[in-house]
Formats: sequence, C-alpha cells, structure tokens
Amino acid sequence: MEPNASVEISKTAGSHDGPIETDAVIVGAGPVGLFQVFELGLLEIKAHIIDSLAYPGGQCIELYPDKPIYDIPAVPVCTGKELTDNLLKQIEPFGATFHLGQEVTVVDKQADGRFCVETSKGTRFLTKTIFIAGGVGSFQPRLLKVEGLDKFDNSQLFYRVKNPAQFAGKNLVIVGGGDSALDWTLNFVQDGPNKAESVILIHRRDGFKAAPASVAKMRELCDAYEMQFVVGQVTGIEESDGKLVNIKVTGSDAVTRVMPLDMLLVFFGLSPKLGPIAEWGLSLERKQIVVDTEKFETTTPGIFAVGDVNTYPGKKKLILSGFHEAALAAFAAAPYIFPDKRIHLQYTTTSPKLHKVLGVETPVFD
Repeated sequence: MEPNASVEISKTAGSHDGPIETDAVIVGAGPVGLFQVFELGLLEIKAHIIDSLAYPGGQCIELYPDKPIYDIPAVPVCTGKELTDNLLKQIEPFGATFHLGQEVTVVDKQADGRFCVETSKGTRFLTKTIFIAGGVGSFQPRLLKVEGLDKFDNSQLFYRVKNPAQFAGKNLVIVGGGDSALDWTLNFVQDGPNKAESVILIHRRDGFKAAPASVAKMRELCDAYEMQFVVGQVTGIEESDGKLVNIKVTGSDAVTRVMPLDMLLVFFGLSPKLGPIAEWGLSLERKQIVVDTEKFETTTPGIFAVGDVNTYPGKKKLILSGFHEAALAAFAAAPYIFPDKRIHLQYTTTSPKLHKVLGVETPVFD
C-alpha cells in the first residue's frame, strides 16, 4: 500500500540535530494507533507515529487488505485498506508525522519525567507520553517444514495473500484449518475475478477452527465436485526444472498420495512477537501489557497501551474496543502534557473549538 498523500513521512534520522521533542509518541500505525492520533488531536496534542512496517495500516493492511470487515460501527462493510484510508483521511487535520520501517529499541525515563525514545534507525525523541498500539507485536507466519520447500517461498509457496489476482486460473493447494484457510479456499473456488482453475484443501484432521458457515460451504462445494478436501499432512515435494510440480500428502490411512499444483498456500496461523516492548519493564501477562480500565495506563505512568497489545479483565480483541481505549487514554494523558489546564469533554457536533481544530465550519441551525 502506498502511503496516503497527506501522510507526513519523517526525514532521515541524520537530518535531526538532536532528539525530536514532542508531546506524544505512538508505537504502531494500525487502526487503533491511527485513531489515537485523532483522539489526541482533538485535545490539541500532536503525535509522532512509529511502525516497523513500511506503510500505515498494521494487521488490516498486512493480513487482510481486501477482506471485508463488518463490525465497524456505522460502516456496514469495508476492507482493511478502505478502513486504513478513511482513518488516514480522518487524521489529516492533525499533521501527525510517520516514522515507518523502524521499531522502537530504547525507552528511558528522564529526570524531568519525559521519555527518551530511540528507534532501530537511530531516530530519537523526547516525549511526555507514549501510546503503545502495536497490536500483538510483529507477525511471523508459522512455517510448513518440509525439506526443500523454502526455496519456493514467494514464488510458488505463500503464507499470506497480498495480491489475490496472481492466483487466478491456477491449480492451488491450500493447507490449514482456520478462518484464513477456509476464507481463501472459498474465495478462489467461487466465481469471480480471482477464481482458480482448481482448489484442494488439506487439513490434518476432519475438524476445523474456522466459522461453521465457512466449513459448511466448503463441504457443499466438495459435494458439488467444485473442489476437494483431503485429510492429511504435506510430507514431501517433487520439483522439475527448478519448479515445484507436486506435493506428497500422507493421509490418516498412512497412504502417501502425490498431488500436482501450481501454487501452495499455507495458513498455519501467525506467531506474534512482542519484540523490544517486552524489555521496557512494563507489567506483562501472557505477552500482553497490563493496563487499568480507567486510563488504559500501564504500570509506568505516562505510558499507555491500547488495542490488542493490552490486557485487562473482560478484554475483547476488537477494533471498536481499541477505539474506545484510545479515547480514554488520550484524556488520561492530557494532564501530563497540560498540567495546568482543565480538560473539558466537548462534542465534535457542537463545539466551535473542535470545529476550528478539525478545520471545518461551525454549522448554523435554524
């Protein structure tokens, strides 16, 4: 995804004479991190955003840019890319600066209460507050370990679908039993621009972790001879002239069968890695950051965690929950930034001050 034209991308680290002084640093440019910019902006708090990816959007762009999302309030359906584009447009008035393709490596509390933050590219900040919105960390796909298979990575072996069109008209073998495996199986079997020539789904057992409706649809397509489902595991490959031409699948009956293919898609899930955040001295619980439910503040005052990266009693990993958390975290951070200022709750519908901040005209009602 190309960054939105309004996104201000940071200069190279070497162009700054010293650390960048700011009120807020947001770690993670996924949907919740982007909305954190908005909530801070309404309080006139300018933010810098750091993300290890080369573009904003987080999981939505990296994992499912073209898949529909149905649970964003007042938006019946949108793709991950559409959600990201709309969030980028929403935060345009606030002039956030993005520092992409780098991750935070150092966080040190200073004597004056601010935090010294440094990235893997040497970019340094002095910030009054930090908002961790890093999802569940960086994602690494769980690999299919078969001798000689890795050489076909990103040519005939894929762990993610970034461009569905490249699979159209191909003979596909899809391995996995979760939502991603079933969703892409249905996508490539059914009529549409991405329809494959053939699809075989392989799973180690005849039971799935995917949505029951998806499983039922898959079985219906098998009954109609529009695809195949095989219980078994990939145990070997065959290649010819440097290309992957067959895979060997050993079934529950211990019989190994050879299956021809053009491309192999593997969906064993993703292994989240919290990365350097785990070394920041915050209270963690099962690789998630413990926060309170009033401020979504961590055990270190001035550092907040919102979205999937945090945990608290009753936590639900939903984008809409992260939006709520971002709003409360912004209000909780304001006293660190404006210690002598009383912060009032205002509404974007009626507040002339917020209209000025947003760059819109105050409506006149008869």
